[in-house]
Amino acid sequence: MTKVLSPSKIVIWDECTMAHKRALEALNRTLKDLRNDSRCLGGAMILLFGDFRQTLPVIPRSTAADEINACLKSSNLWRYVNKLQLTTNMRVALLNDTSAEDFSEQLLTIGNGQVPVDESSGLISFPNNFCNFVSKDELINNVFKDIICNYKNNEWLSERAILAAKNKDVDDLNYII
Repeated sequence: MTKVLSPSKIVIWDECTMAHKRALEALNRTLKDLRNDSRCLGGAMILLFGDFRQTLPVIPRSTAADEINACLKSSNLWRYVNKLQLTTNMRVALLNDTSAEDFSEQLLTIGNGQVPVDESSGLISFPNNFCNFVSKDELINNVFKDIICNYKNNEWLSERAILAAKNKDVDDLNYII
């Protein structure tokens, strides 16, 4: 790792919003030590990618306050961050896809805190047109169309995936497939 980090002028960290602030602080100490440079992050530029409106670090059995306190914005290093914001959703702009544009705007509405939160549960309700809900069977048939002919074809299988938030849902889908 020393051979990689020491000469690097820039470190690119994608999806940094899921990282605990201590990870950034550990990187800071590591780069300072490796480079023998007391400047922030050992003088290296760190390019942080992520949408801070979408994902906070996951901390098991924690409160919302614990998660906010763990996010990078709560680090003492955050004051050194120069923030840049992308202003054009390239997927929408290049594909001219109105449904992608609607979905993008709905995500921004949620991320900007413009969707009301139910006081008793702390949850939000998604608009009816937020996304298309389909049955598990319909989802499997769309993703794994012709599985009977291709179930032994590793290349065909490697081009397909269904993501789920919970392991139980993954197990259920795998059982059906």
